[in-house]
Amino acid sequence: MKHRTLGAAVALAALAWTGVLAPAAQAEPGVATPAAAGPATTTLAPPNVDVAAVQAHLTQFNGFATANGGHRRAGSAGYTQSLAYVKGKLQAAGYTVTEQRCTSCTYVSNNLIADWPGGDANQTVVFGAHLDGVSAGPGINDNGSGSAVLLENALQLAARNPSMTKHVRFAWWTDEEQGLNGSRFYVGQLTSAQRTAIKAYYNFDMVGSRNAGYFVNNISTAAAAPLREYWTSLGLAPEENVEGAGRSDDYSFQQAGIPSSGYATGASARKTSAQAAKWGGTAGAAYDPCYHARCDTTGNINPTALDRAADGVAHTIWKQAVNESPANDFSLSLSPSSGSVAAGGSTTFTVATSTTAGSPQTVTLSATGAPSGVAVTFDPGTVQSGSSSTATVSVPASAASGTYAVTVTGTGTTARSATYTLTVTGGGPGGCDGVPAWSASASYAPDDVVSHNNHKWKSTWYSSGAEPGAPGSWAVWQDQGTC
Repeated sequence: MKHRTLGAAVALAALAWTGVLAPAAQAEPGVATPAAAGPATTTLAPPNVDVAAVQAHLTQFNGFATANGGHRRAGSAGYTQSLAYVKGKLQAAGYTVTEQRCTSCTYVSNNLIADWPGGDANQTVVFGAHLDGVSAGPGINDNGSGSAVLLENALQLAARNPSMTKHVRFAWWTDEEQGLNGSRFYVGQLTSAQRTAIKAYYNFDMVGSRNAGYFVNNISTAAAAPLREYWTSLGLAPEENVEGAGRSDDYSFQQAGIPSSGYATGASARKTSAQAAKWGGTAGAAYDPCYHARCDTTGNINPTALDRAADGVAHTIWKQAVNESPANDFSLSLSPSSGSVAAGGSTTFTVATSTTAGSPQTVTLSATGAPSGVAVTFDPGTVQSGSSSTATVSVPASAASGTYAVTVTGTGTTARSATYTLTVTGGGPGGCDGVPAWSASASYAPDDVVSHNNHKWKSTWYSSGAEPGAPGSWAVWQDQGTC
């Protein structure tokens, strides 16, 4: 956060924000929550962001400062290494990442912009934090904390890859400490259409203060609703960020008429007795005793505040841009997925379905690709996803031998298929290797040859209805071996 400028004022966002859903409380680390009863949920919950992963990013930032004169000021080697670290993580996760050269910055250096694919580009939500610090120290709370929280949230979004309703963009600003220069440059480069496409901007500047307060920028606005809702769900009763008004990058967006909000846990202002009573901590002491100082290291971080901010960001991303009620979908599998059947015989296999998204749905089963005369039937023929059916393959004695790919399809809101490999043995035109199949209704004379149960049989007498291979059939049939 930059030093307060005399006379700075906050331009409160007045544009309406729609589509905010009711909050869904999340458990904090180590706090058990009751197990849900009934069927699987039909909504996608935001992730519970691992605060240890956020702290690991802070350790990296601290190391870059230590190796480069003890700071990460804009344009410095510590800043450049911090930017390269964030960029590498985002590119590996699948983001489209660009560096924007801020030519008007006090220390000419780069903003980092990362776009997650998907969502309506005309409905863009931007989440930002300044990546630079002051030259007096490593800048871990100010503002490694906001930068690390955003980075881990971006990685969690990529890992879950949900269906998006709006487009999400993450940004790490340079030269904030010299007067919000990086974000001001970015906003100034936007066309009118690009500004209009940004429906909200969320800023995170100092979110791990050791003597933390819980503040929301422009707390009463519609844009602030999901941030406010999440911290309220934790019983924190957040307050307006009076100390930070006009002092961080959200101000650049507010001046362009873009609805803005954000989290902060306090800088050099002192915690009141009333705030200490509801939030804990020390009354009369600064929220961040190492604000803009050499001691702003990883040891200056309040992990509880950091975790609450990280989860609140995830909650806001999900509420503002993620399709929490995905289209119903299912999977289909076969067990076993192959079988061998002698001509004249049959076999069965199981068709299993599972609900993979949304709610269970009705699935109708069918089969294609079976050879002529082979029937595939299902019991039942229609199932609810999550249930199974028994498929029966009936092979007539006249079926041609060979191996066939039978496609089993389940049709619901979409179609899902799996392949059953069917091998027919003892078949051929007219029966086994071209030999006519035995028929119980036919009459046979000596030297007639038939096929039955994958064997050839030669008649030794006159018969009708005597089944080859049955007890006593030796009197009229002689086994000629398999075919």
